[in-house]
Amino acid sequence: MKNCLLCGVGGQGTVLASRIIAAAAMAKGLDARTAETIGMAQRGGSVVSHVRIGEVPGEKVTGPLVPEGSADVLIGFEPGEAARNLRYLRPDGVVIVCGQEVRPVTASLGQSGYRGEDAVVYLKQKAAHCFVIDVERICGECGSPRVTNVALVGAMAGTGAMSLTVPDVEKALETRLRPSLLEMNRKALIMGAEGMNQL
Repeated sequence: MKNCLLCGVGGQGTVLASRIIAAAAMAKGLDARTAETIGMAQRGGSVVSHVRIGEVPGEKVTGPLVPEGSADVLIGFEPGEAARNLRYLRPDGVVIVCGQEVRPVTASLGQSGYRGEDAVVYLKQKAAHCFVIDVERICGECGSPRVTNVALVGAMAGTGAMSLTVPDVEKALETRLRPSLLEMNRKALIMGAEGMNQL
């Protein structure tokens, strides 16, 4: 069984990304389960999405929640959230993280010294495989900040850690997105995957 944990804050598209991954797996005939734990998501609170996929057709996924210490991939939409959920990663698992921080309200009010780059350093120290994706550049080239989730899913596909390819994910995008958004998201998907070759 393959396990993926996605974490970020409300509004980043974490839940949609998890559903795209599950749809890509189901289109290959694999069983997939998803679940979300959402706090004050609409106000920038934490969002954690679980995706579990059978490795071969016919293998049933027994539950939707990824147990701690068993995620093959941890996708962090925000560095601090990735660090907070690192306990879900298996020892040889892969971390894919967006390097740009989303500052919590307490930090903006001067009550916290949070810095995203510190969280990235921590992740690199603790994870056997940590890839920092320049999502800001990808979003700039695609013309929208709303492709962050697809860029990170593309990076996941680029690692091969979830046994899903870029074409697998591309088919899922076609079933989940409006036609007017497809080309922009295809570009983000490919750029995310190609970015893995440059790290």
